[in-house]
Amino acid sequence: MLIYTLRRIAIMIPIIFLVSVVVFFLANLMPGDALTGRIDPLNTDPAYIEEMREKLGYNDPIYVQYLNWISGFFQGDFGESFVHKMPASELILSRLPNTILLAVVAMIITYIVSFLMGRYAGRHPYTLGDYGVQVLNYLALAMPSFVAALLFIYFVSFQLGWLPATGSIGSGVDPGTWEYIISKVEHAILPSLCLGLLPIASYTQFLRNDMIESSQKDFVRMARAKGTPERKIYNKHILRNSVIPIVTLLGFDLAGIIGGSVIIETIFTYPGVGQLFVDSINNRDYTVVMAVTMLLTVMTLIGNLLADIFYALVDPRIRLD
Repeated sequence: MLIYTLRRIAIMIPIIFLVSVVVFFLANLMPGDALTGRIDPLNTDPAYIEEMREKLGYNDPIYVQYLNWISGFFQGDFGESFVHKMPASELILSRLPNTILLAVVAMIITYIVSFLMGRYAGRHPYTLGDYGVQVLNYLALAMPSFVAALLFIYFVSFQLGWLPATGSIGSGVDPGTWEYIISKVEHAILPSLCLGLLPIASYTQFLRNDMIESSQKDFVRMARAKGTPERKIYNKHILRNSVIPIVTLLGFDLAGIIGGSVIIETIFTYPGVGQLFVDSINNRDYTVVMAVTMLLTVMTLIGNLLADIFYALVDPRIRLD
């Protein structure tokens, strides 16, 4: 396992390098540069502008600028946001807890709901309840997340008033109190549910189909021939084997949910990394755009690595090393 993990980490290095090259050069091809946000807007003297370009390194060869940026990135220096007038690392870290909370709540909802629905549909195939579950799955698969977000906001928040539709915390709530924690969770439920709709439908359908297929295999027939109770057959033999592939997707979920938060956080005006990414693109805050893109890339690669490791831990037949 250790050898495999080290090998995968070694493979991640050239991937991160290639992504960093693409991100950096695409950012430099965008109109304008970050200089406009780092100089005195009232001083239009060409000599002053040229002096600042030289001081900030914008006159250096492109490869020198890249090396300075990537070396700073791996040292934790992501540059400075010229819109927020603060280091990009501090800006991202201030938003990251909200996105992590969103991802955690989304994964909890995804696995609980998909497990319960998939288990029921797989245990009672071709019944009215199974058909109802499949209808819900197809609706979730066909509905874009931004459409689901608008529907949730209108019905759940505006019409029923069950959950808040915007922000990450209620007004007048003191940090560190139970009211603060409850408010944080309440504000995360609707966007998390939107992020989890697609994986819920996919995992429910996968678990249902795999349980139906496993129920016809020889080891299940043998267990039935020995007189093993049906409940024990489903819970110990069928369900345990069918849930293995879903557990291994935890790593992919982490990357997918964080990537999907870009749209969902914008719709719900949820102050996370996704909303920061969109705002930075609109404001041409290239330093933050590059830093967030690299952060999402690293998290995606880590998620893929975790998925493989989980697969080996859950299924003892797999030996990665």
